[in-house]
Amino acid sequence: MFKYFEPNKIFSITSRAPKYVLLVFIIILCIGLTEALILSPEDYKQSHSVRIMYVHVPAAWISLGIFSIITFLSIAGYIFKLKNFFLISKSLAPSGLVFNIIALVTGSIWGKPTWGTWWAWDARITSMLILVLFYILYLVAWRIYGNNDKVFKITAIITTLGIINVPIIKYSVDWWNTLHQPASVNILSKSSIHISMLYPLLIMTAAFALFSLLIFLMKYNTELIKIKNKGLDRL
Repeated sequence: MFKYFEPNKIFSITSRAPKYVLLVFIIILCIGLTEALILSPEDYKQSHSVRIMYVHVPAAWISLGIFSIITFLSIAGYIFKLKNFFLISKSLAPSGLVFNIIALVTGSIWGKPTWGTWWAWDARITSMLILVLFYILYLVAWRIYGNNDKVFKITAIITTLGIINVPIIKYSVDWWNTLHQPASVNILSKSSIHISMLYPLLIMTAAFALFSLLIFLMKYNTELIKIKNKGLDRL
């Protein structure tokens, strides 16, 4: 089935997709911002500062999700010798790093009115900062080694080590006493967040996911064009 992931077979699809993804992204983002900034209620403790959540939480989710995908593709690509999996991972990483940084910055902004400080070496915050370092290591490895076969092994090792940090990020608020509040949204159990806040949060998450997809498609198409033109960065 891996033959369907060959660059030449999917370029015809990915080259046309961005304009449609952009249209859907704009629509979903407008709905999400309306819900988050206007229609959703203010928190009884945090007042309107809680609206930072609609950027902070989706950004954190997306950054964790992208790193998990990158790890899976890197390991599978290394095992099955599928170079295009590494190309997909390479194209996903920049948006994952951006959203990771957004999560840290918005978390710092949110922390000032709620915790009284811009930064604390809290378990959740520190582990998210470590994830940024793994993203940077991953991208630097591509920058240093280019498309030399050595980069496939190195990036697979980096992501394999980095994925250990993902469950730490997820469960840090349960394992240690931290300033960060426990998870309000749970898949396997009842969520503590009110539905009036959950809907805008999910819509903004969808918008961020679409934006990540858009950035990925543009980056990926650029890489495919380099391959087609036999550029320096071809796989």
